[in-house]
Amino acid sequence: MNKKNTQITSLYFIVFILILASCGKKKPGNQETKVSEEVKKVINVPAFNADSAYEFVKKQVDFGPRVPNSAAHRACGDYLIETLKKFGAKVKVQEFDANAYDGTKLFLRNIIGSFNPEKKRRILLAAHWDTRHVADKDEINPDQPIDGANDGASGVGVLLEIARAIHSNQAPDVGIDIIFFDGEDYGVPNSYRGPISGGTTWCLGSQYWAKNKHESNYTAYYGILLDMVGAKGAQFYREGYSMEYAPNIVDKVWKEAASLGYGQFFVPINTVEITDDHQFVNQAGIPMIDIIPYDPSSPDGFFPDYHHRHKDNMDIIDKTTLAAVGETVLHTIYKE
Repeated sequence: MNKKNTQITSLYFIVFILILASCGKKKPGNQETKVSEEVKKVINVPAFNADSAYEFVKKQVDFGPRVPNSAAHRACGDYLIETLKKFGAKVKVQEFDANAYDGTKLFLRNIIGSFNPEKKRRILLAAHWDTRHVADKDEINPDQPIDGANDGASGVGVLLEIARAIHSNQAPDVGIDIIFFDGEDYGVPNSYRGPISGGTTWCLGSQYWAKNKHESNYTAYYGILLDMVGAKGAQFYREGYSMEYAPNIVDKVWKEAASLGYGQFFVPINTVEITDDHQFVNQAGIPMIDIIPYDPSSPDGFFPDYHHRHKDNMDIIDKTTLAAVGETVLHTIYKE
């Protein structure tokens, strides 16, 4: 081979290498970049600490039954306000009076903590913080209040841990409003035979909020209500009002749970409507779902056997269940 041919061959080789290099370059916005962005977004979801959530539940129970008008109720409410402030939330408190089924005047407080208050796109997370004033399903001391470790404290505990996680990490790209509704569990007992004052005797706090939102013209993209989300072996079916008002949000949350390995908790089966705080939030124009346990084998045919009984104490609270719900909700809001 002579020198001229060698130079031509070398030129062809250089051109070939340049073509290969050009083919190997990735253009901005290609699939690889999109995948990387998605992975980064998942990684940025903060960890949910089930031990911390458990302690938040226990702290509430340690006050005693948080029955409206009691010292324990007042002390626990003050604790919730201060804890939300400590975690950087902008806090508002709605103080209002409501008449119970028997005419008792209840002094109630809805407690609202807001993160990213400047964001227009918002998600509403809620739970009730009061406890049942009677154990009306129990054969022993049915006229005494319950601890409400699961029925009330578990949902609040999960949301306090979510507030802590938001405060300790980069906040999500949406505004988050956490509402602790009061007076949810002061509904008329089955054994009550006297006259009933007012209309629906349950969910007094959410009924009030629906008519008197904490901000004028407040709205949210959607809401998630947590009720009884801490018991061992809990299973959350797709509740009726949730499917009526916000089926797409149900699908979003249940799919997220399955992707995290919590499909045994979030069962993709529809069930009946439950009167709960989300009913009144939905009627106020904000689509809200209810994460609430279902047990068709229970004595009630719906709620597990601790419901409105004295066995609703810390003995039934399970960190794995708290983690299943907390991680699912955290991943849902951070992926918006």
